[in-house]
Amino acid sequence: MPRNSGAGYGCPHGDPSMLDSRDTPQESRQDTSVGTSQEKSKTRALHQPSSLTDGQPLSKESLNHALEFSVPEKVPKAQWDTPEEALWTTRADGQVRLRIDPSCPQFPYTVHRMFYEALDKYGDLSALGFKRQDKWEHISYSQYYLLARRAAKGFLKLGLERAHSVAILGFNSPEWFFSAVGAVFAGGIITGIYTTSSPEACQYIAHDCRANVIVVDTQKQLEKILKIWKQLPHLKAVVIYKEPPPNKMTHVYTMEEFMELGNEVPEEALDAIIDAQQPNQCCVLVYTSGTTGNPKGVMLSQDNITWTARYGSQAGDIQPAEVQQEVVVSYLPLSHIAAQIYDLWTGIQWGAQVCFAEPDALKGSLVNTLREVEPTSHMGVPRVWEKIMERIQEAAAQSGFIRRKMLLWAMSVTLEQNLTCAGSDLKPFTTRLADYLVLAKVRQALGFAKCQKNFYGAAPMTAETQHFFLGLNIRLYAGYGLSETSGPHFMSSPYNYRLYSSGKVVPGCRVKLVNQDAEGIGEICLWGRTIFMGYLNMEDKTCEAIDEEGWLHTGDAGRLDADGFLYITGRLKELIITAGGENVPPLPIEEAVKMELPIISNAMLIGDQRKFLSMLLTLKCALDPETSDPTDNLTEQAVEFCQRVGSRATTVSEIVGKKDEAVYQAIEEGIRRVNTNAAARPYHIQKWAILERDFSISGGELGPTMKLKRLTVLEKYKDIIDSFYQEQKM
Repeated sequence: MPRNSGAGYGCPHGDPSMLDSRDTPQESRQDTSVGTSQEKSKTRALHQPSSLTDGQPLSKESLNHALEFSVPEKVPKAQWDTPEEALWTTRADGQVRLRIDPSCPQFPYTVHRMFYEALDKYGDLSALGFKRQDKWEHISYSQYYLLARRAAKGFLKLGLERAHSVAILGFNSPEWFFSAVGAVFAGGIITGIYTTSSPEACQYIAHDCRANVIVVDTQKQLEKILKIWKQLPHLKAVVIYKEPPPNKMTHVYTMEEFMELGNEVPEEALDAIIDAQQPNQCCVLVYTSGTTGNPKGVMLSQDNITWTARYGSQAGDIQPAEVQQEVVVSYLPLSHIAAQIYDLWTGIQWGAQVCFAEPDALKGSLVNTLREVEPTSHMGVPRVWEKIMERIQEAAAQSGFIRRKMLLWAMSVTLEQNLTCAGSDLKPFTTRLADYLVLAKVRQALGFAKCQKNFYGAAPMTAETQHFFLGLNIRLYAGYGLSETSGPHFMSSPYNYRLYSSGKVVPGCRVKLVNQDAEGIGEICLWGRTIFMGYLNMEDKTCEAIDEEGWLHTGDAGRLDADGFLYITGRLKELIITAGGENVPPLPIEEAVKMELPIISNAMLIGDQRKFLSMLLTLKCALDPETSDPTDNLTEQAVEFCQRVGSRATTVSEIVGKKDEAVYQAIEEGIRRVNTNAAARPYHIQKWAILERDFSISGGELGPTMKLKRLTVLEKYKDIIDSFYQEQKM
């Protein structure tokens, strides 16, 4: 069938219910009502003056003037029944057919309508919290909305064109948020760029997304853009918000200058653009980390964002502010879909208060922010939770004998209770005593005294880390999804939890497993309103991801238990096929090694097209507080391991450089124990090596969300790997 202008006519939409009996989809139904606010005038005063405005309080009159023109758009329902519309497109200005069916009938709406309806309920509530001169300041939802409108008019004045991007290169801040919302209001597409990106990476993304405006936070980020500006034909202006530019430059504006520009654009002009927007148009671009080839631009529609912000978060038991205002700390990169959907869009949907951490959050200051803010829900990638665990372990190692024994006792009885009676609210006296005397104080010291929901995602988490936090009476709730699913497609919650699982499918979404093996493990395929529009300018990649029936093929392998809980077993592309034809998923073996040997930080299994399996290991070491790069010093836990096996080593170089006999022998014995528990001999690790440095983002072995970049590791340590398989010469 011919393909037309990058639209998805080459992958026609079929009936997702017509499936092979082996590929039975799991689906869940939900309440079909969306509920809309009364389209009435909102006449609240805006109380809190903010340093983010022009220094003047936002007036009641200014909001009312803006709202005169901001009546939410009404979309005829018949418009969504047009069969000729395709499920995917590769054009930034394209439109797609929304996946509205009996299992997911909710009426679609735009980002502006979502925010406008939030004003009716949450206008006076604090929306954004940020620190200035060591003092917390707050912006209300009414102020936030008006700031977003002013930003939208500023972008229009600078020449933002429809379906072109505003790229943001900066740490999480109120400016990031109202620039993002403003870009969408103005008919543009918001595109986040990782702050760690090189000038070349920035150039690729800014050029691909046709960025008309780039918003940066510091001079360091500004310098990256100045280096590449000549290669960006669509770029018209740069806005800088945290630091002033080093000198006056043409087309470079401070945030204050930029916001003033918006005053020249009439409210009517902005509202005409808002009224023309449709839920099936692109409003967000999320670039994949590009572990293989160039990053792909994942196009998300307004419906992707508004539906997921509402129903994905409900599946995680996020509460609307009418019940309890959620308080969250924003610190993970907003260029990643998990942080963006959780912090930015879900916040608007339910009236959450989002407080911004300091830029050095992941270098140690996050705990200070958590203590001050006391969030009610918190999300972290596995490495963040591991760092918190290591910090507690180090503090415990340095504490007195009695305090340390008390902590170990409290964690032991609590872990046993949580593993054996996970669903029971009836706690034995010893467990309640342990929590009262010890664990509640630990949670308070971490800033989790009020935290009812702790989430993780974006990468696998070790059983060791999950057990550690269960010992503190902190359940870590997993979610599963991709950039291509607007974030969560599966969620765990206090009411939907099973250890090691990624939760259940979000109500209204579907899942099927294809090409299942004897153990029920197959490729995870997904369907629902979360599914992306397509990859920008990449038709072939889009058709690889979305099949002819409209199902997204994730490339992930997993299994579903009898109750619908999902368990991820690995990536299909990461499946090791040995020279003998054995299929070996690496993740379970790597997990087993890390569980058996608490000194191991990273373990990567090797063996594709090889005669046997081997493994690269790294040791747990302290991180440099300034750069977060691994140092040579072992962590307290690693030093303890060394002492237990009879070694006095305190650094990685002592162990690797001198091939510390005690440590090497202990690791060899641990690997033998893992081999003993293996399913068959082809699953045995026959050779291994300890690397001189732990994996890191700066070293190239880890991506921005701490995912292991296996191809990079294979190339970087090729000589060591090849040495495993060199034939012994006689």
